[in-house]
Amino acid sequence: MKTSARKLSAVVTGLALTALGTVFSGTAEAANPCWWGDGGMRMYCNNVSGATVYATPDTSRPVGTMYSNPSWFECRRDTGAYIGGPHPNRWLWTQADNGKWGWMKDTDIYSETDPVPTHIGNGIPQPC
Repeated sequence: MKTSARKLSAVVTGLALTALGTVFSGTAEAANPCWWGDGGMRMYCNNVSGATVYATPDTSRPVGTMYSNPSWFECRRDTGAYIGGPHPNRWLWTQADNGKWGWMKDTDIYSETDPVPTHIGNGIPQPC
């Protein structure tokens, strides 16, 4: 009986580990990229609804919230405060739902933000 219990335990453990690997393997896949919109003026990306937008690329002073998803972004900066994720210092310039301009953390964006340019000279007030 002890041998059967050990075999059953090993099978159950193996199945649990396989299921756990299946759950977490989806997070390792590449995210869908951001895409151009508004006649090539802005990049749209999928993001967390309710994400905070900050006055500077750190978390010291919130200026608004972004409830829309997807949202648009003017440009990115890779020199902000450390936030973790695949781009640990990346912040994106946008306009919060209250109309104030600011920075959203890259970790609040589901899409791959590499396509977002580091500067767009379209006259919008952005500091990238």
